[in-house]
Amino acid sequence: MDNQLSTARGHFIQGMSRISNFWGFPRAMGAIYGAIYLSPEPLSLDELVEQVSVTKGAVSTNVRQLERLGMVHKHIQLGSRKDFYIAETDFWKIAKGILREREQSEFDAALNTVSESLDMLDEADDPELAGFYKERMGAMQGFFQTLDSVVSTIMKLENLMSLSALQKFISSSDKS
Repeated sequence: MDNQLSTARGHFIQGMSRISNFWGFPRAMGAIYGAIYLSPEPLSLDELVEQVSVTKGAVSTNVRQLERLGMVHKHIQLGSRKDFYIAETDFWKIAKGILREREQSEFDAALNTVSESLDMLDEADDPELAGFYKERMGAMQGFFQTLDSVVSTIMKLENLMSLSALQKFISSSDKS
């Protein structure tokens, strides 16, 4: 690989690492996705260890998380016992997988924490500070609830679009 391609590839992988960290995932996970995404051929765990410079255990753990999010998929290579991986390139699918994963666990916990914190304020000794906290926490709760609604709407829209595509397919089959 020429120097300019190698530099661009390394720069991209570093960027994926930073983006991954920004969204609360391990840096290695972003780097691994970046390496797989830019690979024209499926990559094995051993190749990923070499390319991303992390331990095989870390690569294995992060690849499993990437699979769960729908960001990478196993690719079987005949004659090899190794697991190989290819990147999902449909970014809407990736976004949906991340939103689904995030919404189900951490988001619910955060929303519950805000609600519980608001409930605790009812017994506060300092009504002025409690009022300030209620205002701030209430604003955060409203934001989280709106965000939850947006995510739910996106998921429903995806289901409706899939249903609509299926209906179009069925009606085009009926015309044949």
